[in-house]
Amino acid sequence: MQFYCMNRETVAVSVKSLRPGAPDGIFYLEGGAVVHARFGNRNGLDAVRDALKLRDGPFRVDLNVRPPQRTIFEPWNKLLLEETWRQDEEGRRVANGEVNGKDSMNTSSSQPPRKALPPKQHSVLLASSRPTATPPAPRINRQLQRKLLFGAASLLLVGGVAYLSWRASREVPAVGSANAMPLPVPVPVPQAVVPPSSILLPLVQGVTEKEIVFGQAVPLSGSAKELGRQMKTGVEIAFEGINDAGGVHGRKLKLVAMDDGYEPTRTQVVMKALAEQQKVFGFIGNVGTPTAAVAIPYALEKKALFFGAFTGAPLLRKEPPERIKPYEIAVFAQNDKYGDAGFEGVARMLRRYKGDPSKILRVGYERNSADVHGAVNEILKNLRHVRAVVMVPTYRPAAQFVVMLKDKGANLIFTSVSFVGSNAFAEELTQLGKGYANGVIVTQVVPLPDSKSSVVLRYQELLNKYAPGEKPDFVSLEGYVAATLLIEALKRTGPELNTEALVATLEGIRGLDLGLGAQINYGPSEHQASHKVWGAVLDPKGVYQSLELD
Repeated sequence: MQFYCMNRETVAVSVKSLRPGAPDGIFYLEGGAVVHARFGNRNGLDAVRDALKLRDGPFRVDLNVRPPQRTIFEPWNKLLLEETWRQDEEGRRVANGEVNGKDSMNTSSSQPPRKALPPKQHSVLLASSRPTATPPAPRINRQLQRKLLFGAASLLLVGGVAYLSWRASREVPAVGSANAMPLPVPVPVPQAVVPPSSILLPLVQGVTEKEIVFGQAVPLSGSAKELGRQMKTGVEIAFEGINDAGGVHGRKLKLVAMDDGYEPTRTQVVMKALAEQQKVFGFIGNVGTPTAAVAIPYALEKKALFFGAFTGAPLLRKEPPERIKPYEIAVFAQNDKYGDAGFEGVARMLRRYKGDPSKILRVGYERNSADVHGAVNEILKNLRHVRAVVMVPTYRPAAQFVVMLKDKGANLIFTSVSFVGSNAFAEELTQLGKGYANGVIVTQVVPLPDSKSSVVLRYQELLNKYAPGEKPDFVSLEGYVAATLLIEALKRTGPELNTEALVATLEGIRGLDLGLGAQINYGPSEHQASHKVWGAVLDPKGVYQSLELD
């Protein structure tokens, strides 16, 4: 179990006891986490605890077998260490005559001779996890005894894990068939005679007894710098709020933000610096779709958490208004993966309504540029056929695009995704002149930042406290909501933190109410959390008003 958990495998481990009449069992590991177990008529943690009392016996490992259900939510290292301690306590009590040794499943005299299994099962025999209990030794100083035993247990644990990691890096288990493989000779589980809370656990990068460090690759310079600054602010106020309350299980949360300038080539450098130099535990609140195309593969390679990114989403979730026909919609999009994702969202919805995506007029501009003259000219050439423009831009080129077309008398409906940077977009429009902002629609994934929902009121309170002078903003609110959800998952995971345990906790969240007005739901194949879309429309003064979309 330890080997496959540390290698983050998805396997089913079938075990068989050699005791006459003893039950068989099966353990399911998914992505390195123990998620379900059955031993005889027992399930979950009870099944694991019973099965770990087996002294030896054959077992079989089948690769890529998905669990039928989830009954275990404890981190694997905590589970194994607690049971090791429990069994050693039992052994100590037997040795001291406090418990009849015949009552223990670990008594060696009850084991019959081992039997070989057919080769097709690719099985090996499980070595004894610890020696048979021996009579108590003469009493020595109890304080000295505790110190010696604690030191031995810690040394064995660290040595065992180091040896296992060395083996894993140098040996690849031979695969016997497409679905099964033999397990390497297991490393003996170190003995412990102290409670698990005092055992030195394997270190997890970015996690210490006092803090958890997260990284963030965001634009703090360039045309999208306001998006990065606001996302950073939202995460920081959530972290500072929980830190003032004592942290999560005694650990303070720390954010290390680095500037990628909204350029994928810089994102690659920043992600590597955060992971390999700053030693962050995971990533939260990265900004951008083209940058995410670089960041996500790196995070997956490092098996690190990548959470709450501010990135492009599918467009036109609602049916287009009846007064506008599908072929009357044009797309103004950034010329990169962000713009491509937005355009594909429009095309997908048009196919649903029997439109032809090849007839969509797409115009655009280059990333980190505000030169939209070519895009404006193309729209003007086709003005007779265009009544609405879906925009997938950043705020400065979006504002220039709207202003230039309105100056030419184009009476169009302009709608944008939230990645535009809603407040910065509104400010840019109002600075360019009166009336330009009026009627421009921006879809949102959070409510208006000056609304009265409970999560928004808490956000406003923390913003005033930790970022005085900052105005409520859609982007910082989104960052705050993402960080608040992460904090909830960290609380539920418990003090024994690792990436697999945290992801398993997140995937188990159902029906969580943060006060958004929409429930949060995750699952193994559902990582979006919320599908709610809020509408916002600018008035003549450049102030967002609620727009009902349902």
